[in-house]
Amino acid sequence: MDRLDAMRLFVRLVECGSFSAVGREEGIGQPAVSKQIAALERHLGAQLVLRNSRNVVITDAGQAFYESARQLIDDFDAVESSVGDRQQSPRGLVRVSTAPGHGRLCVTPLLGGFFQRYPQVSVEVSVSERPVDLLAEGIDLAIRHGRLLDSTLTARKWSDTDFVLAASPAYLAARGTPATLDDLDRHTCIVFARGRERYPWRFGTGAEATSYLPRGALLTGDAEHVRAAVLCGLGIAQAPHWLLAEEIRTGQAQVLLPALQPERLPLNIVYAAGRRVPMRVRVLIDYLLGQ
Repeated sequence: MDRLDAMRLFVRLVECGSFSAVGREEGIGQPAVSKQIAALERHLGAQLVLRNSRNVVITDAGQAFYESARQLIDDFDAVESSVGDRQQSPRGLVRVSTAPGHGRLCVTPLLGGFFQRYPQVSVEVSVSERPVDLLAEGIDLAIRHGRLLDSTLTARKWSDTDFVLAASPAYLAARGTPATLDDLDRHTCIVFARGRERYPWRFGTGAEATSYLPRGALLTGDAEHVRAAVLCGLGIAQAPHWLLAEEIRTGQAQVLLPALQPERLPLNIVYAAGRRVPMRVRVLIDYLLGQ
């Protein structure tokens, strides 16, 4: 048994959650993967995986071993990548966390060029509107909107995000176009909310900054639903410009009260502080920052 190869298979098993998926990825049969993992367990004297007909469950010992094995493989790959013919050839999986809408509209479209440049690197995009725990969930990097409060993360600024108030032409034709903040009281708002907490809309900057608590029939914690609601003519929403950029460009959505645009918020790429960043992760960060 090659212990490094077996460790690689186990790491991918944890990340894929399936013996067959790892086998397809590596070009070997599922029994061969299972045999390698079993040999690794015998060598370690510990059960890493609980097997049944439906899924794979990682034991506590397996989870602890996964964290150490993944770091060891990262270190080994970094040594290989720093010398010889492999100097410019990072490889392996990069796990990225981002919000669903931003991932679909702003991250995935950039990956074609990245894969052409780094054909041995794969990217797993995990989507969530909530901030994830990078270390606990095995995430290499996350894309975060707004100011960062977590001092355990290193951040590199990707861009600034404009927020716009927008509605469809059909909605405005039926309900009129607001000219002041007070006019919003007579309109239907599309409310971004989590649970029962409605997020206020921000307007203006500096001493002129103010907020407005929107009210409406539709509440959602998902940016894609906000976008769909605007385009369906269900009301007015405040959203990051990137969410409706194409529709604003083509006239499917119209920006309202542009003089009251709020302060821009930073968009950051973040990763765990105090840890060596594997080359496969560094090249993805650098690539995104260059777009």
